[in-house]
Amino acid sequence: MKTDIQIAQEAKLLPIKEIAQEIGMTEDDLELYGKYKAKISDDFYEKIKDNKDGKLILVTAINPTPAGEGKTTTSVGLGQAFGKLNKKAIIALREPSLGPCFGIKGGAAGGGYAQVVPMEDLNLHFTGDFHAITSANNLLAALLDNHIQQGNELRIDTRQILWKRCLDMNDRVLRNIVVGLGNKMDGVVREDHFVITVASEIMAILCLANDMDDLKDRLSKIIVAYNFDGEPVTAGDLKAVGSMAALLKDAIKPNIIQTLEHTPALVHGGPFANIAHGCNSVRATKTALKMADYVITEAGFGADLGAEKFFDIKCRMAGLKPDAAVLVATIRALKYNGGVPKAELGEENLDALRRGIVNLEKHIENLQQYGVPVIVTLNSFVTDSPEENKFVKNFCEERGCEFALSRVWEHGGEGGIELANKVIETLKGKPGEFKVLYPDEMSLTEKIETIATKIYGADKVVYAPAAAKALKNITDMGYGRLPVCMAKTQYSLTDDAAKLGRPTGFDINIREVYLNAGAGFVVAVTGSIMTMPGLPKTPAANGIDVDGSGVITGLF
Repeated sequence: MKTDIQIAQEAKLLPIKEIAQEIGMTEDDLELYGKYKAKISDDFYEKIKDNKDGKLILVTAINPTPAGEGKTTTSVGLGQAFGKLNKKAIIALREPSLGPCFGIKGGAAGGGYAQVVPMEDLNLHFTGDFHAITSANNLLAALLDNHIQQGNELRIDTRQILWKRCLDMNDRVLRNIVVGLGNKMDGVVREDHFVITVASEIMAILCLANDMDDLKDRLSKIIVAYNFDGEPVTAGDLKAVGSMAALLKDAIKPNIIQTLEHTPALVHGGPFANIAHGCNSVRATKTALKMADYVITEAGFGADLGAEKFFDIKCRMAGLKPDAAVLVATIRALKYNGGVPKAELGEENLDALRRGIVNLEKHIENLQQYGVPVIVTLNSFVTDSPEENKFVKNFCEERGCEFALSRVWEHGGEGGIELANKVIETLKGKPGEFKVLYPDEMSLTEKIETIATKIYGADKVVYAPAAAKALKNITDMGYGRLPVCMAKTQYSLTDDAAKLGRPTGFDINIREVYLNAGAGFVVAVTGSIMTMPGLPKTPAANGIDVDGSGVITGLF
C-alpha cells in the first residue's frame, strides 16, 4: 500500500486558477502563491457577501487514541463525496503546525485518497501565515521589553507581565526562561516564557476577526501586563497595533487549495483545541458559506474540546448556525477505550467494543445538547468485522443518530458517498435548532462548571487559589460576560490523560485562569496541560528528509 505522501506526490493537481473558476472566482479574486496555492482577495468577499449561506456541517470525533480516528480524512473525503454527487461543496480546514509535524505526528492533511494538496507545502511553510503570526506576537514582546528599557513611561510592573513570546515548534526548554542577561543595555532582567504559535492570542484573534478593522480593534485590547497600580496595559497603550496589523495584512486572507479530487479547500488558521479554541478562521468559514451549498469544517480533537469551542466560542462570536455534526469514530479506537492494547486492535472483540463505546455515547449526548442533528460515521479499517460495525450502527440509531460507514481513506470520494447521502438526508429531514451551552450572562465560574459537568461529566470543579483569584479579578475588570476556553488534555474526558472511556466520579482541576481580551475569551487551564509542547524521545523529524530533486520523504 502506498504511503500518504506517495499518494499526494503522485496526484495530478490542477492549477488553482482552474479550481477557483469552477466556484465562480476569477484570477483577479486570487493572490497566487505559485501554481497550486492562492489567497482570496479582500474584494472577493464584498462581491459575494449578499449570497445565500450554504449548509454548515461540523466534523468532530471521539477522544483521540493511538489507534487513530481520521477526522481530517473524513472531512476531506466527505467534501469529495459531495463532488461525486454533483453537489457544490467546499471544505474549510485549519492549517497544520510545524511543531507536531516534526514532533509527534508528522503531517496533518488527511490521509490515503482523502487529502488536501499540495501536502508538503501545507505541512511546512504554506503561505507564511504562521510566520506572520509569530512575528506579530514577538514584535509586541520586543516593544514591551523595549518600553521598559527606555524609561517605562507606562509604569509596567515587571513582576506582572503577561505577554509571552512564541515559536511554531515544540521546544520544552523555552517554557520558562530568563531574558535581559548581560550588561545594562541588554534589557531588564526578568523571567519570560514561550508558547507555541498556535496557542498565541494572535492566532485566536486572526481566526476570530471578521476584517482588518475588527483585527486591529482586537489587537488593541490585548493585555500585555499590569502597571504598579494594578491597571491593565494593552498593546494599544504600547502603540503596537498598526505595525502588528501590517505584519498580518496578508495572513488574514483565507488560503485556497484543492483535494486529490479537486474539491476546493479553504485552509486558514490553526489553533490547537486542547490549549486554544481549535477552529479555522471565521473569514474562511463565512467565505465558504457564500460560495457553496455545503461547507464541511472541522474542529480539533474530540467533541469535548473542538466541537464545544466551535459552538460556544466561534459560532457565538460569528453568528454561525451549524446545520449538522458528523461524529467520527473507529472500531479500533472504541476497542482501545475498552482496554485492548494497540497491538491487538485488529482482532474482533465485541466485549471490548461494548466497554469502549461509552466514549462515543458521551460525545453523542454532548452534541445533542447543542440542538444539531448528529451523524456518526465509522472510519473503516479492513480488520473491522461486520458484527462490530452492526453493533455500533444499532447503538447509534438507538440514541437517535444517523449512521454511515466511511471508506474515504481507501476509496476517496467514492468511499464517502454513503456518508454524504446520509448527511443530505439528515439536513432535509432533521432541521437543527442550534443553541449554545450557556448564556453570556452566566458567571465565569458557572460557565466553567457547566462545561465540566455537562460536557466532561465531572462531579465538580476544584480551583487553585491563584485561579480563583484570577477569576475574581477578571470579573471585577468587566470581562465576566466572555465565553470560556478550556485548556484540557485531548485524550480523556477528564483532565487526566490516562482515564479512557467515560469516567465518572471525578473532579476537574483548574490550576490557572487568564484573560485573552483581544480574542474575547477567558482561558481556564486544567490539570498538567502545557501551552508549549515538547518533543518525544524519537521525534517525527528524525524520519523526514529531502533528496537532490526536492522530493520530501517521511512527512506523514
